[in-house]
Amino acid sequence: MTTRKERLKKLVKVQEQLKALHETHHASFVAAAASAETEAKELVQHFDADQSMAVLFPDLYHRRIANALIRQEASLESARQEVGLIATATARTNMVERAYKDVRRQDERERSDRDRLDLIAQKRGQE
Repeated sequence: MTTRKERLKKLVKVQEQLKALHETHHASFVAAAASAETEAKELVQHFDADQSMAVLFPDLYHRRIANALIRQEASLESARQEVGLIATATARTNMVERAYKDVRRQDERERSDRDRLDLIAQKRGQE
């Protein structure tokens, strides 16, 4: 059977991995939003350029620009949601880390108390 200290140590690792996962998701959503924004800007520039295909297919350009802006907003919303999940994961990680440190300190205190008691018992045995 595992001790509470070992279980908390494993839980700290799991919480840190979960936090890293949310941070990765957040970064990918921010990157996707930036990519969609860049695409929309490039399409607008091509639309405004002379001798552009936009003259022949204006609806296609408008639709692609609108879709890029929708993707950007959706990615930004997902990134905002991930920020909340990161905060929750951080709080949980901190809570579990504190519990682990408390158990570890208590374990060390008990071990040093046992060592002192053993030393006292050895000295009494020698007398």
